[in-house]
Amino acid sequence: MSIEQTLNHYSSLSAGLAGESLPWLQAMRQEALALFADRGFPTLRDEDWRYTKLSVLDKTRFETVPQALADPDLLSAYQLEEAYHLVMLNGHFSPELSDGLPASVNGSSLRQALLQQPDQVAEYLGKALPASEHGLITFNNAWFNDGIWLEVGKSQVLDKPIQILHLVTSAQALAATRNIFILHPHAQVEIIETYVGTASSSLTVSINECFLGADAELKLAKLQAEPEKAVHFGGSYVKQARSSRFKHQNFAFGAQIARTDIHTDLFQAAECQLDGLYVAGQRQHLDTLTRINHLQAHGISREFYKGVLDDNARGVFQGRVVVAQDAQKTDSEMNNRNLLLSANAEIDSKPQLEIYADDVKCSHGMTVGQLDEKSMFYLQSRAIDQEAARDLLTFAFANEMVEKVEHTGFKALLHQQLLQRFPAIHL
Repeated sequence: MSIEQTLNHYSSLSAGLAGESLPWLQAMRQEALALFADRGFPTLRDEDWRYTKLSVLDKTRFETVPQALADPDLLSAYQLEEAYHLVMLNGHFSPELSDGLPASVNGSSLRQALLQQPDQVAEYLGKALPASEHGLITFNNAWFNDGIWLEVGKSQVLDKPIQILHLVTSAQALAATRNIFILHPHAQVEIIETYVGTASSSLTVSINECFLGADAELKLAKLQAEPEKAVHFGGSYVKQARSSRFKHQNFAFGAQIARTDIHTDLFQAAECQLDGLYVAGQRQHLDTLTRINHLQAHGISREFYKGVLDDNARGVFQGRVVVAQDAQKTDSEMNNRNLLLSANAEIDSKPQLEIYADDVKCSHGMTVGQLDEKSMFYLQSRAIDQEAARDLLTFAFANEMVEKVEHTGFKALLHQQLLQRFPAIHL
């Protein structure tokens, strides 16, 4: 829908948005609304969006919808064992489908947190976002209607992961959510985001703001497996205090158009590891943008992404590491490897290093290739047909990223997702 239609829709729902009675939040939303009215959604003229066209947003009217009913088959297919569960249904927190969290975690829906502890939310909301906000961030600032608030106390270590299950079940639904994760010093937690649905067409705009205290550790994983006509934007923006550790694993398999942003700011001796896999076919478009900002000395970052593209699919990887002048002794590596299975598949890969310090160890690399003909010949000579050989080699290439996953249930779910895309494999 047009910007004008989008703004008209906002006027009809703004009174029911989370925290609308709070003057400071009203001011934040109005500022975001004015920026969105001026800029709209990102376009190809925006440098960070030069490979991703969002014209589909002008053609479809997405609207906020009620919770509706959850599909029990969808829940059972994606809920992980050995995990706490928090469920978002069409952008609304569902307490009926969610588990209780341990006492060491101050957890609730963001809507509830804005009612019960608004001053504490005000300390964090919007504080991890990048200074140069693009249209989908300003859109989320104005439109978010709910989300998850998680605060893990000092030195607390959770015994199992928290799975945040985002379900969209209504056609043309808009699910705009904001999650805030706060880890106090020495706390450790693992969070697994799962984005799935049954709606033929939907728009998800979800933002995580993550705050890691000194020596805290956050493991954040994401599976995006939404239906083929969905449009998805998910951004994680992280502030890492001294000696904190952040690990992100990103698996993008679904949606018509999907974009994931990951930004992290590393202070003294902080560490981060970003791993990811995108697998696309038909006319899918999967885009990933990462920013690792080394702001102080002795930081360590590792980034490894793989892509598999078939048919007329297009993948985008934009990775940028910035080493500030005060970030001496930084150690950073970035690698992006891509496999093209079709002559019509396309990858735009843009790894970047921006270094302002002189005592650093930094490297980056990128490869694009096709299946090895010798390996294909070897498998076919062992009575494996061409299609099965192709799928076996592709699965092996992609599975390297899945094998990095520690949680048994999540790894099994990812294996299942891969096997659905390579059906000629019989394991």
